[in-house]
Amino acid sequence: METLEGNQIHVIKPVLPKLNSLFEYAVSEETGRWLLHPSWHLCVYKRMLESENKILAKEGVTHFLQLYETKVLPFSPELSEFIIGPLMDALSESSLYGRSPGQQIGSGSPLGLKLQRFLAAYVSLLPEELKSSFLLKLIQKMSSRHWCAVPILFLSKALASVPRCKALGLEGLLALRGVLQCTMATHQILLRGAAQCHLLHAAMNLVDVEEVSLSDISAFLTSLRQEESLGRGTALWTELCDWLRVNESCFGRPSTCGSLGLQETCSLNAYVKSLVQEYITSPAWETGENGRMPDWAEAKLVALMVLLAVDVEGRKVQHSERQRTQNVLRLFLEPLLDALAKLGSNAYLPLRKTDRCLQALVTLLRTCSPKGAGARDDEVSPLLQDFVVSATESISSFLLRRLTMNELSSVADLDRCHLYLQVFAELAGLPGKRGERGSPVLRIIAPLRNASIRHLQDTDSGLVPTLGRQVQRAVSMAALAAVCEALDQTPELQLDPPDAGPTEQLLAALPLNQRLQKPQPEEQSSLLEESSSSPGWGRIAAQYIHDQWACLAFLLKKHRALPPTSEGALLDPVLPALQTPARTLQAALAALTVLPTDRVLPVFRCMKLLVPQLLASSESVCIEAFDMAWKIISTLSNTQLVFWSNLKAFVQFVFDTKVLSIAAKTKGQAYFKIKEIMHQMIEMSAVKTGVFNTLITHCCRSWVVPAPEVPQGSLSNAADYSELLLEACVFGTVFRRDQRLIQDIQTFIENLGHDCAANVVIENTKREDHYVRVCAVKFLCLLDDSNVSHKAFMEDLAIKLLEKEALVSSSRTRCYVNSQQHRVQNRVWQILLVLFPRFDQNFLNRIIDKILQAGFINNQASIKYYIEWIIILILHKFPQFLPKFWDCFSCGEEHLKTSICTFLSVLSHLDIITQNLPEKRLALKQALVIALQWGFSHNFSVRLYALVALNKAWGMCKTLRMGELDALASVIESSLSQVESTPGAGNAKRNWQRIQDHFFFAAFHPLQDYCLETIFHILPRLAGLVEDEWIAIDKFAKFTDLPSGAGAHRYLSATRLRELRPGDWAQQDAGSHSGEADNQSEWTDVQKKVIPWRHATPDADLELAFQDRAAKLGKAISHLIVVASLIDKPTNLGGSRVSGARLDSILQTVGQSAHGRMGCLPGVTRCGRPRSGGHSALSLVLRTVMPACSAGLCRTCEVFGAAALVVGSLQCVSDKQFQQLSVSAEQWLPLVEVKPPQLAAYLRRKQAEGYTVIGVEQTARSTALTQYCFPERSLLLLGNEREGIPANLIQQLDVCVEIPQQGITRSLNVHVSGALLIWEYARQHLRRRGGTQA
Repeated sequence: METLEGNQIHVIKPVLPKLNSLFEYAVSEETGRWLLHPSWHLCVYKRMLESENKILAKEGVTHFLQLYETKVLPFSPELSEFIIGPLMDALSESSLYGRSPGQQIGSGSPLGLKLQRFLAAYVSLLPEELKSSFLLKLIQKMSSRHWCAVPILFLSKALASVPRCKALGLEGLLALRGVLQCTMATHQILLRGAAQCHLLHAAMNLVDVEEVSLSDISAFLTSLRQEESLGRGTALWTELCDWLRVNESCFGRPSTCGSLGLQETCSLNAYVKSLVQEYITSPAWETGENGRMPDWAEAKLVALMVLLAVDVEGRKVQHSERQRTQNVLRLFLEPLLDALAKLGSNAYLPLRKTDRCLQALVTLLRTCSPKGAGARDDEVSPLLQDFVVSATESISSFLLRRLTMNELSSVADLDRCHLYLQVFAELAGLPGKRGERGSPVLRIIAPLRNASIRHLQDTDSGLVPTLGRQVQRAVSMAALAAVCEALDQTPELQLDPPDAGPTEQLLAALPLNQRLQKPQPEEQSSLLEESSSSPGWGRIAAQYIHDQWACLAFLLKKHRALPPTSEGALLDPVLPALQTPARTLQAALAALTVLPTDRVLPVFRCMKLLVPQLLASSESVCIEAFDMAWKIISTLSNTQLVFWSNLKAFVQFVFDTKVLSIAAKTKGQAYFKIKEIMHQMIEMSAVKTGVFNTLITHCCRSWVVPAPEVPQGSLSNAADYSELLLEACVFGTVFRRDQRLIQDIQTFIENLGHDCAANVVIENTKREDHYVRVCAVKFLCLLDDSNVSHKAFMEDLAIKLLEKEALVSSSRTRCYVNSQQHRVQNRVWQILLVLFPRFDQNFLNRIIDKILQAGFINNQASIKYYIEWIIILILHKFPQFLPKFWDCFSCGEEHLKTSICTFLSVLSHLDIITQNLPEKRLALKQALVIALQWGFSHNFSVRLYALVALNKAWGMCKTLRMGELDALASVIESSLSQVESTPGAGNAKRNWQRIQDHFFFAAFHPLQDYCLETIFHILPRLAGLVEDEWIAIDKFAKFTDLPSGAGAHRYLSATRLRELRPGDWAQQDAGSHSGEADNQSEWTDVQKKVIPWRHATPDADLELAFQDRAAKLGKAISHLIVVASLIDKPTNLGGSRVSGARLDSILQTVGQSAHGRMGCLPGVTRCGRPRSGGHSALSLVLRTVMPACSAGLCRTCEVFGAAALVVGSLQCVSDKQFQQLSVSAEQWLPLVEVKPPQLAAYLRRKQAEGYTVIGVEQTARSTALTQYCFPERSLLLLGNEREGIPANLIQQLDVCVEIPQQGITRSLNVHVSGALLIWEYARQHLRRRGGTQA
């Protein structure tokens, strides 16, 4: 416990193994019971878990979770309380779940794995009668607080790992529902979905099915989000079906009727049939035509249970039977299908019932399609669609009547309108029936469109705008927009010829941005009554304008092929929006000012079609559109639901291929505005991951597959906006620790694959930063170097990359490992390696000097590897550059310094470099001379690299049998044999072996290893780059937005390089044994920090006198006075650590023998605090001392109980350095000011008070310290470091004491001398008190 007070992990960690011993000794081997109550151990863990030091808290959690891995402890209620209390509180800290050093990204959290094992082991050891209460309390604890995404994920995973047992009843199931609600609070969708999967597993493992009913289970299942976890067709869905099938006859009956009033049955089929029947049967009180919409939760429950029951029935037989599935599905849906078939003919059906039926229909159609690989073999979805088609005519008639016959007249009816249009969209999208003539959906499109247009054209001039009329106008506009959307998505449904139709004529007569007038005040009562659950009128009016622009976007897209006409020549005024695009764009800008930011999507789509027509003629309006749209996107950045769809639409119209082409051609304000927005989006990507991904993916795709109106291809735009691709090549931010943790856990979940249903259900949006570079690389791989424009683009990009690298490397004098500067340089050379096969000799003539110059810079190891690699490839492909390479060795050692190792590393691959040389002898001679020259360098590393190169070159010479080099043979052989036969196991021989085993010299092949995997994953890993820079090769395959292209670049490495682990050649030797301390199973002794106080701080009692405060804390009251009047620097009064044991050992070296075992000094408690009542009368006076010798007197005097410290000026106390070194000693030690001229008078006054003045000086009559016995009231006077004690003060001394010496040096440091005397005084007088008390 005392050690834990130090709050320092290096002090505490050696103590942890002793806890294991305490647990072993605390349990009886014979009886298996506790000999020492476990609460003592838990106090230690509680202290660690509550520490402010997160490393210490993590050590405590980890050590506790490992208890049950090696031992079995008897049950104790205190252990369970500790787990549910302090341990759960500590586990809420997200930082605990980070990866261990050296662990690969995506491999999971070590603490999360320990938590799984611990909980499984602990619950399995609990008595059966206690498992239920423990798990219930644990789950209730989980549901009682808000959790971050990472802790709740691993707690849920640990709960799912508990062995199957019947531990939870209805109360436990409800508690699990509460935990599900906690998971919904996080914005991390994938983590949220994975947590839901684990909680469902936990429910299936732990729920006692006899204690819960099917209605309880179904209510729990509806708490899961099917779009995030429980998707049909996933492995989790299959497990749930099997669980329901096995336990179908075991579920209990509810004590009371559920919310639907069902009489529970044991059969799942009977329950679902009754559930659907009760759902369709509307209660008598729900017959009001103006009632509000039913809750969608009931429809989701019905749809979920129907699909589950059908799949459970299908798994009861070994082979699927279509007829059996059809019969079961018809059995469940018969009440629903009957009600749907009556919608068109029975006008008196209760409104509530029709709403329920349509909600269930929409939910079933949306959730029936299975996810994953089983979608092709699914029988349920086609059968369900066939059943729905049989009722389509009735449904369509009902929709047409409700939407066109003025039956929707209240604000609540607008929600019904939304429901009807959802049904219309689902029916229009049914496969196999969409294009058939005579389809009921096809038959209502024209009447629905015409009726909607008629309502909109009916101006009711002179009539008061009543609520009913305005609602019908809103319904008609929404219906017209839905028809346009259906026709856009399904072109075969279009009825009109290419010329202007009724919709176009309506929009020609309808002013753009026409607002829906608010009803008159007499109609407001009903509006106000409904305002609690329905949107306000402003929202309704905004939706009305939104639907107008949705229709206009459809028409603009439909007629985009028509040639634009100037505003002055309107040949046919039926389509003013097309013929006057400038006016339409102005109206779009006006719409952006009135629409809510989440309703601007159709306006963006219209702008996409309008801006390309106007950019050349009306540039200022287009720039205004760019500005206003970007402001809206910026405000939406925190709105997850609508941000990405709006961002995509924004990118499509601002970075449209034609827009980019026109802007680049004119080089006007629009060109620079587009570039400004481009850089702003890149800046936003540093905060909101995925923004740059949307931009670069759109641009690269449009450049690879250009629009029809831009026939000349992609590179015309790419060349003008090459800085976009340049930034993409080096993009990637350095994330905060919490952001890295989230990304790491997401990668861990993704690596689980189909085992985690969230991976199947949730679409991978590819918004990671890596995909920006992946997109850029795949785009570059698609370029054809035989195409002149492609080749020019790649060469221009390479030059800009080299300029970027030079700018970054010159921005700072030193590049720290894994810094942003290091990462950018690394990415530059990676892209240059990708581009290298496209470079010809002429282009390399332009850049070879820059590449070689980069080798002279003192770069990080990974950058050196890439530079060396590309130089090797250049020399291999174009040996004519060898003279420039040889010139690099002639710059002189002072200029090259250690960068010569880069070129020597290149030389070590001489066999690759000379592969295309017809005559290799001259190159080999040159290599041997260079290697021998640098082999005599004074730098040890340079000599090693030179020997590696020499070994390679000499081996090639022997293969070619070059007899002309026999004169050098003896020198070379002796140099190589000398390092090989170095005796012993010293650093030289070890380093020679390490450099030979290094991957770059032993396994790396510059030609065979040339592939994307080596460039982006293997080499960064082997070079020791942080895992954030490793791009797994499967990400290139997963990124399907761009095609892969043909074999210019291999993806996978075919050599053994991928199997190697990073070597230690480029690392410091000092770190090789850093883990040695961790491997110690037991420590003979541990460090202990003495804390003189427990719950008080010096600042709390500053009003008290020093002696009162000391007595309050149990400190001995003494009269030790330290006079340091002539010390000239406050730091000399501060402190340095000298322990009592160290002082005692020093005394022993000068002849003072140890007086037996010290044990605990008299007057001092075991924890190091002086006992109250102790008294010493040692006074210490410091005379003229050198500043460097007097540091620590304040701290030393306080530690050993001096009464006061006398200084020449009290201003030294306020000095920051003094405070840092004294570590608050001045707050516990009285400070007195005595000027140096007053020192002689001060000594006389103290002699009069009974003090013995003792001088530490070598005189003719001085006494050895080992023989001197200090009187109780002693005053110590130390002399100056050089001059000693002045003669006038020596005359005032009562005695001189000297320290015996055995060395040659004249004297000890003044502070050390004083500390020795202080300690000897304290030892003598504490010993005397101990003898008296004994």
